[in-house]
Amino acid sequence: MSVAVLAATPSLSAELQDLHLNITPRTDDERARIAVVTAPPQDFSTPQPFEDLTAGAATVRVRNDADAFSQPSGNLSFDQELDFKVGNGLFKKIWVSSPSSTLASDGLGPLYNARSCQRCHIKDGRGHTPNGPDDNAISMFLRVSIPGTQEDGYAEIEDYIATLPEPNYGGQMQDFALAGHPAEYRLDISYEEIPIELSDGETATLRRPTYQVVDLGYGPLHPDAMLSPRVAPQMIGLGLLEAIPVEDLLVKADPDDADGDGISGRPNIVWSVEYGAPMMGRFGYKAGMPTIMEQSAAAFAGDIGISNPLYPASHGDCTDLQVNCVEAPHGDNDVRGFEIDQLGMDLVDFYSRNLGVPGRRDADDPEVLRGKEVFHTTGCASCHTPAHVTHRMEDRPEHSFQLIWPYTDLLLHDMGEDLADHRPEARATGREWRTPPLWDVGLTERVSGHTQFLHDGRARNLLEAILWHGGEARVARDTVVSMPKADRDALIQFLESL
Repeated sequence: MSVAVLAATPSLSAELQDLHLNITPRTDDERARIAVVTAPPQDFSTPQPFEDLTAGAATVRVRNDADAFSQPSGNLSFDQELDFKVGNGLFKKIWVSSPSSTLASDGLGPLYNARSCQRCHIKDGRGHTPNGPDDNAISMFLRVSIPGTQEDGYAEIEDYIATLPEPNYGGQMQDFALAGHPAEYRLDISYEEIPIELSDGETATLRRPTYQVVDLGYGPLHPDAMLSPRVAPQMIGLGLLEAIPVEDLLVKADPDDADGDGISGRPNIVWSVEYGAPMMGRFGYKAGMPTIMEQSAAAFAGDIGISNPLYPASHGDCTDLQVNCVEAPHGDNDVRGFEIDQLGMDLVDFYSRNLGVPGRRDADDPEVLRGKEVFHTTGCASCHTPAHVTHRMEDRPEHSFQLIWPYTDLLLHDMGEDLADHRPEARATGREWRTPPLWDVGLTERVSGHTQFLHDGRARNLLEAILWHGGEARVARDTVVSMPKADRDALIQFLESL
């Protein structure tokens, strides 16, 4: 069955692409109830029912410190909390090079971006751009690829844009290396300041980044190399996003803009290494990964150089041309079989699925409610869909049948030339990005110590993030520019309450 048929037949699509979830089909009565609780608001004088429970029964209390994103989901059992804590230990583990007496922790690199998951996803929140010339880019890296041919793609996936790893450098650039191995590169970023005039005499300044790869350790880049900068995203609520039914997401897809509203979101369909089948992408800035397990396994391999059952190469992202890297000692030779085995991956997957989402703040504040109205009337909710109800799942009761408020449709949207990276990923073009969830975006500074947003951290606050919107979001962006300052301030206050 082709993906074109799947996209046109949501029930069949859901059957295939939710195959990793043990789900109970919805009844007609449940569908009617879900339609009511997820319908757009008509009254902005009071909060919607259950709006303060951002993650349903999994919602956690709001902490006043940097650990706000590091809590287990609110509805885990005692035994599940133990698994969560062990998974947290593996997420924080500092990996070391081979050979080593610490057999459970060896296998780092030889080329890598960080020595642990936590080093990029700092406090389970967002990474950051380098803070000046003396700071490194440890929570930021460059993906890299070159154009492929039709034979390099997947015939099962319509509109798949084939790419290949860069011959010398692989699928991403690693800026750290073990002793005796040169790092692949160093990232230099410069910014151009761009003033923006807003209504009521207000101004804003955007910073346009220019990226340079310097100190290349393995020869020149391919002349057709496509580079895309990425800052590590926050980790909360991933299991709930994974549990949203595909059919609910496809209902929002309108690739040909049939309704004429200027919004033409579409799903990214990717090939799942885990299941050997096309699946809807949900994770990553271009929705290039279908499951949390696959996302985690790819990060272990690419970011840290750790082999695992899904990505078994002991040398991580090293290419065949990097002979010393491929032939370097590794940690596959002990009882684990891989440098992190399936049990370890299951625990990291469980931890990543169950990082709790803090509840809403000030949902009943009049200024926040006004900002919520501006959010909806401006058209922001056309992509940042406020509410979803998750699948019924016998084996994941903590995620089962929850009303959640992530403010995303998980679809791809053309965001215009200013944000384009010109690097496709599966079906995503160089101008398309997945709608990022907005839940708890207002806690970013508390957790991460900064307010940098977008895929490369160029926006220094929420207003700048809005002003970078183009393409399908251009009309909404221009509305924000021209609206009264009081409405603009209310909109930002609403976003900070999420």
